[in-house]
Amino acid sequence: MKIKLILFCLVGIYLTGCETTNSDIGPQEISTISIKLMDAPGDYDNVFVEILDVRVKVNDDSENENGWQSLDPINTGIYDLLELTGGVNVLLVDDFQIPSGELNQIRLVLGENNSIVIDGETFPLNTPSGQQSGLKIKIDEPLETNIAYTFLLDFEVDESIVIAGNSGNINLKPVIRASVEAQSGAISGTIAPSDVQVAVIAANGLDDYETFADADGNFVLAGLPEGTYTVTFNPDPLSGLLSTTIENVNVTIGETTDLGLIELE
Repeated sequence: MKIKLILFCLVGIYLTGCETTNSDIGPQEISTISIKLMDAPGDYDNVFVEILDVRVKVNDDSENENGWQSLDPINTGIYDLLELTGGVNVLLVDDFQIPSGELNQIRLVLGENNSIVIDGETFPLNTPSGQQSGLKIKIDEPLETNIAYTFLLDFEVDESIVIAGNSGNINLKPVIRASVEAQSGAISGTIAPSDVQVAVIAANGLDDYETFADADGNFVLAGLPEGTYTVTFNPDPLSGLLSTTIENVNVTIGETTDLGLIELE
C-alpha cells in the first residue's frame, strides 16, 4: 500500500499555480486536528443535541467574536449523548489543517432540535448559549508543526443538565472536558542540490509515505505512525544523480525527526 503525502506546492520548474489563502502561513507551519465527541453516563433515558458546526480559535486568546474558523465538520446532526459512552464516540472533524501555534478554544454550535427524555417523557432542552454563540471549550494547547492531534470532547451530562426550579424548564449548561493526544510524527530535511526534482519515500515495512522536495530542497513527511523507517531519495533520472538511502530513522509521536542536509551525488 502506498500513501502519498504531497505536502508542498512545488514551484519554479516543477509545478505552478499553487496558492494559499493566508500569505502568513508557510508550508511548514501547519498542524492537523481531528475532534471526537463522547459522553460520561447520566441518569436520563436520552439526551439529544443537534450539532451544526465546530469552530476553533487559533493563536488568539481574546474573548471577542473575531477570529473563529469553521472546521467543516463531517458528521453534523442530532446525537443521543448517552449513546456515546463506554468508549463509543463520534468523529466530528477529520484531519483538518490549521495554523500551528496555540489552539485557544473550540466551539460547538448547536441547532434547535435538542431534547431530553426522563422516565419515558420527552422535554425540550434549552440551550440559549449553544444556539446563539456556541458552546465554548477553553483549550490553550500548543500545536507543533507537521503533527496530527486528536481532541476528545467529553460531555459530562449529569453536570450539564439544570432543572430550573418551579418553572419546569430544563437547561443545558454544558460541562465539557477536553483532552488531546498527538497521533503522529514527521521526518524533515533539506536536499542538495535543490534544482533537481527529488522524490522522498519513507517505508516502515507496512506502508510507503511519499512526498517531494520543494524548490529550495526542503521536505517534510508528516502524519507518520511511530516506528523505524528507511528513507529513500530518488532524484530525477535525467539529473545523473544517484539515489540515496538512510536506514533506521526513528519517528516519535509528537516530534519531527530532522535529517539535516542530504547531499546527492
